[in-house]
Amino acid sequence: MNTERYGIILNVERYEECVSFYRDALGLNVMFSKIDGDFKLTCVEFGAGYLMIETDGFAEPLGKSIKTCPSKLRFNVSDIEEALKRVKNLGIPFEFIESDWGSTINIYDPDGNRIGIRDEVSFKLQVNA
Repeated sequence: MNTERYGIILNVERYEECVSFYRDALGLNVMFSKIDGDFKLTCVEFGAGYLMIETDGFAEPLGKSIKTCPSKLRFNVSDIEEALKRVKNLGIPFEFIESDWGSTINIYDPDGNRIGIRDEVSFKLQVNA
């Protein structure tokens, strides 16, 4: 199979808040949006792929568990300290984990979907080990 583009579809309940979060807080560029009756979607750049935010999901604002949300969006960044500073400045609740394999900032979007922000340097070290 020759994949031309890859993407993730994320169904959300708090559509406007989630679009704002991914666009404004995480800085993802909007590719396009569509409204068809009650159905809405916004497609944002996600690295070389895309994240399509669509309606018809469910929210757990305090954060979904692995059981209710077995997938986690991961953003690898060049400067984890700068990312942590941004998360703090935006007032986003977070958990910061430092381990022998690297550092990760765990957060939730407005629907409670799990997100991890990880340092790229330690990830590359794992890949090249």
